[in-house]
Amino acid sequence: MRTSTNLNEGWEFHGPAGTVERVNVPHTWNNVDGQDGGNDYWRGSCEYRRSFPSPALEGGDVAYLEFDGVNATADVSVNGRQVCHHDGGYSTFRVNVTDAIAPHGQPNELVVMVDNSVNDHVYPQKADFTFYGGIYRDVNLVVVPATHFSLEYHGGPGLAVTGAYEGDTSKVHVQSWLEGADAESAPAESVRVSLTDASGAEVAAGVGADCVLTIENPHLWDGVRDPYLYRATVTLLAGDGSVADEVSARFGIRTFKVDPSGGFFLNGRSYPLRGVCRHQDRRGLGNALTEREHREDMALIREIGANTLRLAHYQQAQLFYDLCDEAGIIVWAEIPYISEHLPNGRENTISQMTELITQSYNHSSIVCWGVSNEITISTKDKKDMLDNHRVLNDLCHRLDPTRFTTLACYAMCGPFNRSAFVTDVVSWNLYLGWYVPGLFLNKLWFGFFHLVHPTRALGMSEYGCEAMPNLHSSKPRRGDHSEEYQCVYHEYMAKFFAERPWVWASHVWNMFDFAADARDQGGEPGMNHKGLVTFDRKTKKDAFYIYKAYWSDEPFVHLCGRRYVDRPESTTTVKVYTNQRQVTLYANGEGLGTQTAVDHKATFSVPLTGKLDLRAAAGECSDEISIRHVDAPNPGYRLHERAKQKSNWADNE
Repeated sequence: MRTSTNLNEGWEFHGPAGTVERVNVPHTWNNVDGQDGGNDYWRGSCEYRRSFPSPALEGGDVAYLEFDGVNATADVSVNGRQVCHHDGGYSTFRVNVTDAIAPHGQPNELVVMVDNSVNDHVYPQKADFTFYGGIYRDVNLVVVPATHFSLEYHGGPGLAVTGAYEGDTSKVHVQSWLEGADAESAPAESVRVSLTDASGAEVAAGVGADCVLTIENPHLWDGVRDPYLYRATVTLLAGDGSVADEVSARFGIRTFKVDPSGGFFLNGRSYPLRGVCRHQDRRGLGNALTEREHREDMALIREIGANTLRLAHYQQAQLFYDLCDEAGIIVWAEIPYISEHLPNGRENTISQMTELITQSYNHSSIVCWGVSNEITISTKDKKDMLDNHRVLNDLCHRLDPTRFTTLACYAMCGPFNRSAFVTDVVSWNLYLGWYVPGLFLNKLWFGFFHLVHPTRALGMSEYGCEAMPNLHSSKPRRGDHSEEYQCVYHEYMAKFFAERPWVWASHVWNMFDFAADARDQGGEPGMNHKGLVTFDRKTKKDAFYIYKAYWSDEPFVHLCGRRYVDRPESTTTVKVYTNQRQVTLYANGEGLGTQTAVDHKATFSVPLTGKLDLRAAAGECSDEISIRHVDAPNPGYRLHERAKQKSNWADNE
C-alpha cells in the first residue's frame, strides 16, 4: 500500500543576503517585504535544505517527492543529484527519487533551489499582486508499489471521474491510469471500482481501469443548498488478492449550461452566479497558509452567501477546491496568464493549464477554465497572443470536454476586441464608478454589448472600489477611499446584477484585501484595499453586508458606520442593511420609526447631539453602534492630499 510521510518540518533556509535560519514549510521569504510597498520585494534564488531517512522499499517499491506549491521555479536535488526542474508556482509536481536515495534507514540530503526572479518565460511576471517566493505548500515523501496508480502525469491523482446525468440515471465514467513495471500487462480485473454515497454505502461497483457505472435516481450536487458528494475508489489488487494500491476522489453529479439570454443554469434551473474573487495571501504569511486560514476564508465566503468564486489568478490549494465542493460554491479556476503576453511563455501556459485541469478535474465545484486575465493590458505581439489563446482553448476542450472556457478582459479592451471571442463565454473587468466616474455607465456598457452580441454570454469578472476602514465621510465621493463610498458603489452594483439574471456570473473584486507591493494608494503602501474584508480577516467592511443582504438566507440586520463615530453634522444619515422586510431604529432607547427595507436597505435621518447609542431591530435580529456629535470633522477620517496623488500599479502600462 502507498504511504505518505510529511516533510514540512526542519528545513534550513538560505535566504537573501546570505541569511540562514531554521524554518518549517509552508514558508515564503516575501511575507514582509512583499507587503510594505515600493515594488522592491526581493526576487531571486533561495535554497531550502533538509535531510530525511530512506524508507523501506520492498518488492520494487517506488519513492516520490511531492511538492504542492513552490513559487515560481524549483530545482530539486537529492544527495547531490539533480532530479527535477519545475516551472510554475501554483501547482503540484512530483519526482521519482527511487534511484537517488540511500539504502533504507540512511539519511538523504534534500536541496530545493527556489527562484521567483524576473524572467521571460514563467507566468506571472506582471500583475497587481505580489509573487511570493518559497516552498509555500506541503512537501511529502510518497512510497508506492512497483505498479501503482499514476503519480507522474502532471501531478494528477491518477483518477478521473465524470458523472453524466440524464433522466433519472447517472452514468459515472471512472478512468484510472497505472504506471510501473507491470502496468501494461495488469489484467482488467485487478482494478476494482467502487462508488459510495455520503454515508459510505456502496451504490455501484465494477472492474477495469476504464469503466462506466450506473447510479439510479442519483442525489444531485445542487449548489449551496445541497452540495451532495459521492466517492469513487479504485483499488489495485496484487496477484495474491491483497491490496497493492488505492486512490479515491469525491465527485458530484450535476448538469450546467450558460445561455446568452438566460444566464447560468444548474441542474436545469436558472442559477445566476453571484459571488467574489479570492486572493489567498495573508498579512505576515504571504501565500504560506495552513488549513486553518483556508477554512477561515471559506467560512467568511459562506457567511456572505456567495454561490460562486473566481479563484484568481492562479491554481489554488487542492484543499480549497475541496472546501468549495463541500460548500456548493461554483468555481471559475484559472492560470496566471496575465497582463502581458510573453513571447517565450507559451510552453508555460500550456504546462500550467495541463496541470490545473489534470489535478483539479474531479472537483464538482469547477465549471469553467479561465485561460487568461487582462492579457491585452501591455501586450505587443497581438497575433502570437491570440494564437496562444486558441491553443489553450483547444487544449481545455481536449483535456476536459465537460466544462466550458472563459477569460477576463481588461477594462480598456473594447467589446469588439478579438481576444474576447476565443473562449466559450467571456467576462469583463470593469471599474466604472471607481477608476472611471459614473456608475450608470455599467448599464450603458452591458446594454450595448448585449445588443450587439446577443448570442455571446457575458459576465463581469471584476468590479469594486477601494475602502479603508479608518476613512469616512458623510458626503462620500469617488476616490476618497471611504467605507461609505464603497457602500454607495456596491449598493448600486448588487442591485444592478440582481436585475440582470442573464449576466452569467458576477464576481466582486475582491473578497479580501491583498498585497500588491507595486501599489501605493489609500495611505497604506503595498496593498489593494478593494476587499469586502480586511487583509487580516478581522474586519468586515460595511459593504460586506449589502451582499449578505442580497445573497444570504440567514436573517440579520447590520447598522452601517460603526467606525464612523465622530460626526460634525447636526442631522446624520444612518443606513441599515438587512434581508428582513422591516427595520426599526432606536436612539438611546427611544424609537425613531420603522421603515420597510427597499433593495435591502433602510435609511434614517437622525438628529445628532452628544452621544447616541443606536440599535436597529428587524424581527429577531438586532445590531448596535455608538456615534457622537463633534464640533469639527475628525482629520483622521480623511485621506490626505499626498496619499490621493499616489498611483496604482497599472498607471504606466
